[in-house]
Amino acid sequence: MRSLLLSFWCLFAIGVFSQVQAQQAPPAASQVVKEACSKAGKNNKKVFVIFHASWCGWCHRMDTAMNDASCKKYFTDNYEIRHITVLENGDKKSLENPGGFDMLAKYNGDKEGIPFWLILSPAGELLADSRMKDAVTGKLQNVGCPAQKAEVDYFITLLKKTSRMKTTELDAIRTRFSKIAPGH
Repeated sequence: MRSLLLSFWCLFAIGVFSQVQAQQAPPAASQVVKEACSKAGKNNKKVFVIFHASWCGWCHRMDTAMNDASCKKYFTDNYEIRHITVLENGDKKSLENPGGFDMLAKYNGDKEGIPFWLILSPAGELLADSRMKDAVTGKLQNVGCPAQKAEVDYFITLLKKTSRMKTTELDAIRTRFSKIAPGH
């Protein structure tokens, strides 16, 4: 009886602890970036920050492509990748990283849509972002999840500039992102 009672209390305590863990607020966006920059500095990498939301289909496509077996290692070998959750609705608002939208605005992404991404140095300096100059208007526009040829080309150019990736690795990423169907 005693062991049964002890087992019950252990399971109860684990359940309560799990509930408390699940209800904890996400870390502040600034803390997420600070931790990533620190880790990047120690590992000779850059930081790749993706602003996203649970409802965003293009955000999911970006994650799926970056985590594809054909190219995941190239990203993880060169970048500390972090997500900042923004623009959630209703009961999902609690998923947002505090200060995330302010950070998005700081980098001029607040009117651009998501995913919006940044590449930072280990010191936190902006090296590149997901805004590409429009060939017709000359205005900067968010490529989000690169899918069209010009967007993928832009993405590859930035990866080449901010990483140690070899041509074959960049080609693998180009091939994977070129498989994303625009408008789907």
